[in-house]
Amino acid sequence: MSRHSSIIHVLREFKRYVKLSGVEEIARRYFVMNLFDGSLAVLGVVLGSYAAGVRDPSVVIKVGLGVGVAMAVSGFSGAYMAERAERTRELKVLEKALFSDLEKTAFGRASSFAALLAAIVNGISPIAAIAVATAPFMLASLGFFNFNVAVAWSAALMIATLFILGIYMGKVSGESVLISGFKALLIGGVTASLLLLIQVL
Repeated sequence: MSRHSSIIHVLREFKRYVKLSGVEEIARRYFVMNLFDGSLAVLGVVLGSYAAGVRDPSVVIKVGLGVGVAMAVSGFSGAYMAERAERTRELKVLEKALFSDLEKTAFGRASSFAALLAAIVNGISPIAAIAVATAPFMLASLGFFNFNVAVAWSAALMIATLFILGIYMGKVSGESVLISGFKALLIGGVTASLLLLIQVL
């Protein structure tokens, strides 16, 4: 089998397992949820660092990446354990009903695949948000602009991310995309206000 044929085969199996397991909707929900969480978390890191008097881009980058790694590990392991437990339970119920061992069947493999895919998506999504938010600080550390500009750019990127996520959730739910987008912005605004208030107290 050629390399091209192998890739096609893997992609076909991927699509087949996604369809069999029904994991697409779950993975999408995990991605949106943890991207939202990651955006709020890194917004807290950026604004909290600025309010605390931090002016070194590398500090924000390190703290942001630390938060990202913690969220990624937690998201991956938590989602994998939860999804694997649910999929295993469903498989055992089906095996009892059919009086057959399904572990090595396509359905059994799809069940294991679903747990792993959901975990990967859940782990990657906060990292994506934090990578976007820390990019301005990486550029600031290279001398492209100063720390204050990096804070402004990072906050703007996170606000845009929250708004886009809100629009997407509105589209999925069939609600007004603008209202949903502004709801997400409101959550971000409340979070930012609370963070700044904590620094003042």
